[in-house]
Amino acid sequence: MDARAVDGRAMTDAAPRALPFPYGAVRLQPTSAFAPARDRMLHLARVYPIDRLLAVFRAGAGLDTRGAEPPGAWEGFGHPAEEPWGEYDYPGRETAQTANLLRGHYAGHFLSMLALAAAGEDDDELRSRVDELVGGLAEVQQALAATGRYSHPGLLFASGEWQFARLEHFAPYGEIWAPYYTCHKLMAGLLDAYELAGNKQALEVVTGMAHWISGRLEKLDHDHRQRMWSLYIAGEFGGMNETLARLSAIVDEPRFLAAARAFDQGDLLEAGSSGHDILDGMHANQHLPQLVGYVREYELTGERRYLAAAIGVFDQVVPGRMYAHGGTGENELWGPPRTVAGDIGRRNAETCATYNLVKLAEALFTHTLAPRFLDYAERARQNHILGSRRAVDSDDSPEVTYMFPVHAGALPEYDNVGTCCGGTGLENHVGHQTGIFFRDTGAEPALWVARYTPAELRWDERGVSVEVDQEHPFADRVTLRVQTTAGRPVRLAVHLRVPDWVAGGAEVAVDGHRVDVDAAPGGFVTIDRTWRGDERIELTLPAVLRSEPAIDDPGLRSLRYGPHALVARDESTTPIERAWDARRMPGGATRADLDDVSAALAATGAVSIAGLRHEPVWNGSDERYHLYSRADDRTIGFAGVETGVPARRRADGTTLIDALWAEPAPQDDAELLDRLVAVCRIGMADSLVSASEARAVIGAGLDAGLGIGGASAATADAARRARDFVGALTTTPDAVMPPTVDIVVSPAPAASGWFTAPPTVEVRAAGVTSDRLRLELRIDDGPWRAVDGPVVVDREGVVRLAARAVDADGRSSAVRRELAIDTEPPRSEARVKQLGAAVEITLIAADDVSGVDAIRWEGEGTFWATFQEAFVRALTDHEQVIEFAATDRAGNEEARRRITLPPASKMDTIAIALKSAPDIARSENDS
Repeated sequence: MDARAVDGRAMTDAAPRALPFPYGAVRLQPTSAFAPARDRMLHLARVYPIDRLLAVFRAGAGLDTRGAEPPGAWEGFGHPAEEPWGEYDYPGRETAQTANLLRGHYAGHFLSMLALAAAGEDDDELRSRVDELVGGLAEVQQALAATGRYSHPGLLFASGEWQFARLEHFAPYGEIWAPYYTCHKLMAGLLDAYELAGNKQALEVVTGMAHWISGRLEKLDHDHRQRMWSLYIAGEFGGMNETLARLSAIVDEPRFLAAARAFDQGDLLEAGSSGHDILDGMHANQHLPQLVGYVREYELTGERRYLAAAIGVFDQVVPGRMYAHGGTGENELWGPPRTVAGDIGRRNAETCATYNLVKLAEALFTHTLAPRFLDYAERARQNHILGSRRAVDSDDSPEVTYMFPVHAGALPEYDNVGTCCGGTGLENHVGHQTGIFFRDTGAEPALWVARYTPAELRWDERGVSVEVDQEHPFADRVTLRVQTTAGRPVRLAVHLRVPDWVAGGAEVAVDGHRVDVDAAPGGFVTIDRTWRGDERIELTLPAVLRSEPAIDDPGLRSLRYGPHALVARDESTTPIERAWDARRMPGGATRADLDDVSAALAATGAVSIAGLRHEPVWNGSDERYHLYSRADDRTIGFAGVETGVPARRRADGTTLIDALWAEPAPQDDAELLDRLVAVCRIGMADSLVSASEARAVIGAGLDAGLGIGGASAATADAARRARDFVGALTTTPDAVMPPTVDIVVSPAPAASGWFTAPPTVEVRAAGVTSDRLRLELRIDDGPWRAVDGPVVVDREGVVRLAARAVDADGRSSAVRRELAIDTEPPRSEARVKQLGAAVEITLIAADDVSGVDAIRWEGEGTFWATFQEAFVRALTDHEQVIEFAATDRAGNEEARRRITLPPASKMDTIAIALKSAPDIARSENDS
């Protein structure tokens, strides 16, 4: 894209065109769907012991931990033999024994949560907990400085300084674990404590940290830093650029802005701003926080490439890599462009990534005022973010998701104490009031209303309050009560977002009087007037149930009602199939089993659709769910009408249903009736329907009420044309049609589109009156063979099938189909190299059919991560087990394999015990 223009607007000023309101200015109402998740997280904020958050820091600084145990998981104590080494006394990976190297990050998130909650609730008790945590961190910073062991007295880190030094020597993940990522969480938490809770000590501590970081980065040249930041996980730095830029503006320190820009990644900036897509295989949450930082850097430098890059990458993710609930990525990595169905695995949609993608979307809105960014933010906040909190109370766990997977029969991954998503989850659920209102920064005062959930805004500077009310989350009517609070009229333009999911258009009224505005979906309507006293805006946002296809697979569908993604509750773990196109209505709506979807959801929290119980994905249930299902229409149906007429396939696999809903799809009854007539004409000419079947198809539509009941003149004319066509067909004899043949395959393929078990195919014929019928099947370039029953296709790779049916008079039809089959998992291998009291492990894998998708591994103190490069594990005083497994692009995963590392005391030979069935690892001495 042209960096000089964004969304068609010339960029002449780097200042935001709109800004969010301060946290304390907006309060959720108890009736908001977001309120229960907020309340549960506020409880955790009030009861969790601060000493537990400080334990890892106090231990590293040699201070009394007061008997507190750290939160656990990644936020645990280091190895008993580990010291908080400095830059020069680190003993090296050959002898160092370490553990939990990301420790400290969770405390930073918790501090942000406390500050956000204190501001949002205006709660002195929460402010005192902010003060307690900041005071403890300041004490640790002072104790570390007193040792003289580190390069700068501003250092604040639970494990010392050595990880930063090792990163500068390009140490891989395994020896170190994303030190700047942890640093960012601490600095962001401290900055939140200052800005949101008024803690001045936090500003002193974070300023010291910024000088320490600046000093380290100033010693490194551009290319050196670029290589550091390119390292998988080891070089991950979260939003360091955003936090340093933010701090530089607060304290007016250019050095910190220079440090922020030291984190720029040249390839990402260039690709994003030029529209070149390089995301395939990249770690999503390693890069999304950077984009938020680029927006902040744009504001401070005026360099348009920052904003252009942020918008460019956002557009490569949304919608082309976005799942129906707003999540992105598989096992933390992005897949190919415009690939959703093809990237569904078993660990999709890291919640951290959605947290940052929402931040990015709302930041981009403040500069562009483009509603599409708010459309995404609403989808993600309502579904992935809200749904990431389990509907239970807890005194010690955030009860949030790490992944929010989207495969058939998935289960949410709730809990996550001490993980990255456990940390962002703390913040998510005390910040649900953000992104509802924005204020314009222009000369004329204006309010932007971005989301509709019960909440109240107090805009004291303008002397106005706005209260949003809604009977229930699924209601199509929203009321905004505008009150002047300063005893005088207020001139104010109110921009009301009309979401992209609105059916037809919105309706607006002020105090019962309809306002004539252009209220098309995906835009804004504006009410610019002088407000006096107490007035009400009534906004009607008609919602319909929609079956939305995946961007790369029209047959894979998700269901959405308004902003709400609906999941089928079913214990199966294979894809659900339903005749979705038979339920499709003119205009794109999908018919439920009951007419009033809103009432059903409001009354019971669920709605029956195609015989399945569907619930909002955000309700916090831990039951199995299906976010996607597959369209399987074997008879012609439409608008909830089942005709019983077979949906015969052409040679290319398409049916008359595809022609019926081809773009531009029918938008009303008139267009649907005319399309039915046209499709039936074509179907008769192509021998896909007989004359009697065409009469049955159109007659079923007319009998179901298409074209009657207060219809428009256009619809009445279309109905008359349809009746005339049916009447003409009564004298048309049914032609003797050739048999129609189809290849029926079972079971359904995996979400990847590959069959992971040998499929069974049947050749079936329809429209045949004679029993003298020959069915034949051809596989690849083999000979035609007669078939009379199921055939198992036991080949691997992409297999070409052709089938034909020939009747007694020699009339025939044929169909072709390709099947992608990979029934074997990849095979992986571990190579281990001795490094004194540590080992370097390399994992390799091969798959000759669909190809290797990823190798994943985990060991003590790490998570199930994607292998990118050789990693180092220090030997400890006890046996360690490293587990790993490879998956292929079809979705096959091999059984987990194991490497067993002996205790350091028994490490007297390179012959490391490597256990698997059979042994698959070897040392470099054996290679």
